[in-house]
Amino acid sequence: MSFNPLIIVSVCLGLFAATAWSGETRLEKRGDGYRLLVDGQPFYVKGAGGDASKTALVEAGGNAFRTWGIGPQTKTQLDEAHRLGLKVSVGIWLGHGRHGFDYNDPEQVRAQFEAAEKAVREFKDHPAILVWCVGNEMEVGLEGAAREKMWEAVNDIGMMIKRIDPHHPTMTVTADLGGDSVEAIRDRCPGIDIHGINSYGGAASIPQRYAAAGGTKPYMVAEFGPLGIWEIGKNDLGTYDEKTSTDKAAIYREVYANLLADQELCLGSFAFAWGDKQEVTATWFGMFLPDGSRLASVDVMTEMWTGEPPANRCPRIESIALQTQRVEPGGTVQAVVELLDPEGDPLEVEWLLVAEGKEFKTGGDAEEVPDSFPDAVIAGSDRGALIQLPGDEGLYRVFVYVRDGHGGAATANVPLQVGEAGGAPSVGRWDVMNRNDVLPLSVYPVEADTPPYFPSGYMGSTDAIQINESSPVDPHSGTACIEARFTATNGWGGVVWQHPAEDWGDQPGGHDLTGAAELSFWARGANGGEKVKFGFGILKDKAEAPHPDSSGAEREIVLNPQWQRHAFDLAGKDLSQIKTGFYWVLASAGSPVTFYLDDIRYAAAEASPETSETPETPAPAAPSPPTGLAVEPE
Repeated sequence: MSFNPLIIVSVCLGLFAATAWSGETRLEKRGDGYRLLVDGQPFYVKGAGGDASKTALVEAGGNAFRTWGIGPQTKTQLDEAHRLGLKVSVGIWLGHGRHGFDYNDPEQVRAQFEAAEKAVREFKDHPAILVWCVGNEMEVGLEGAAREKMWEAVNDIGMMIKRIDPHHPTMTVTADLGGDSVEAIRDRCPGIDIHGINSYGGAASIPQRYAAAGGTKPYMVAEFGPLGIWEIGKNDLGTYDEKTSTDKAAIYREVYANLLADQELCLGSFAFAWGDKQEVTATWFGMFLPDGSRLASVDVMTEMWTGEPPANRCPRIESIALQTQRVEPGGTVQAVVELLDPEGDPLEVEWLLVAEGKEFKTGGDAEEVPDSFPDAVIAGSDRGALIQLPGDEGLYRVFVYVRDGHGGAATANVPLQVGEAGGAPSVGRWDVMNRNDVLPLSVYPVEADTPPYFPSGYMGSTDAIQINESSPVDPHSGTACIEARFTATNGWGGVVWQHPAEDWGDQPGGHDLTGAAELSFWARGANGGEKVKFGFGILKDKAEAPHPDSSGAEREIVLNPQWQRHAFDLAGKDLSQIKTGFYWVLASAGSPVTFYLDDIRYAAAEASPETSETPETPAPAAPSPPTGLAVEPE
């Protein structure tokens, strides 16, 4: 028998082509949108980030997980993922300014580039790779030349990856959409294919806010979960109230559903944290307890990923409370809890007293695990507990852990103060909310990487509202302004800048702006004559809201085609809790409306030679939305 060598070569080459890049990922452009293809098949990311069981991730319906850096564990992680049929967003850790990395230092940047190249060459052929993730939130805290150099370094690594590994896309991850991140990745980073976004309070509104910011590249939400402490206000004890694991689960459901609805640019998401993590508390972000028990957020993601809830669901914590949250040293306090198990399983209940953390950090930096006091529990049951407090003054938390015997759990805690000493530890100079509470506070342009208020409260005919926070059309100052469009020819609409994002008074938060003398902003109409109501504190008179604005004001303005400065006099107003820092609302007069905003800020009163202020007397009334609609979400 004879063999044709050309046929043999052709067959070998065909086999090599079919196997050499098993697991190839590519982006496919579809009209105005994108989707991921793995080995030619559509792949929507149903992912998580964290160290909990990857077998459990598969059982929950997940198909991918995220890592943050290359290390000795990377090959093991990739091998396990391949064995389980999971894909991996492989993280390449890049330096952060707060850790001492200097993007103006060419030697540090070169060494970082070479380390990234070494990692890519080592792992590029592994079939479990989904995408390369070039860094995580490096932009936080960087300004000026260092920030520009950082984006340059990110792009250089992205371009290097494309040369070495053309079979997997590149991504970089930013802290929400603050600063110039959307513009920079869109316009200055051709080496980056996908914008990764870590977002918590604002995650549910990412589709709208990303489009409004001018985002055109596909994106993934690389972390989402319960609100961080930078997004909520402190309680009466000077620390932070943590939601129960039952309440947190509802956040995961809302975020995932909203992201799934974006069929054009959203490629999927990674829930955080698939595991347990000490950050603020031992339970704030974790979707599991340290013993591997799953919490309700895992049940929700199972249902969202598979379409069906797990056969046996986690127990629920309906409420938890203390008899008092201020106790004398050595005194006792009574805790009460209301529990429910969906299947009626008998519940095991554990109570624990824990000291408040010594330092709250941001950006996911490691925190010291605080002391716990198991002997402080005098008695405990599925209805409550009696706790004896230590003799040392300070802040503590009473935790309850509930398990159903089927791997499901629930947890909650309530803070309390022993003696007069107290107050939550400082979160350090990188905490966004603490930085922004120092006047002047800019609502726009945003001077921090995470804004003090989110333009997330869309009202009325929301489909007709278009917001572009990076419009280059004749800004009052800088290179961009806000362009607001209402395209409907009837009805009404508006946008509220909120804190926390998408909150209408149900959650604690906002900013203490005591000391501000005025809220000023610049505005102009596209044509002139546009009638728009502007204001702040839209929740001031919402009596049913548990967390309303402490003050507010509203004024209708007839806009000029030239920029004019407008200001609200804040003298004598209670500014201790401003949840809605700014808003606009208008009623259609029969044609679309376009107007522009810039330089919105709270500050001490200032005189300006170019100031042109609106009078206290309102402008002639425009058609108004029906009573009550201006303070309710659509």
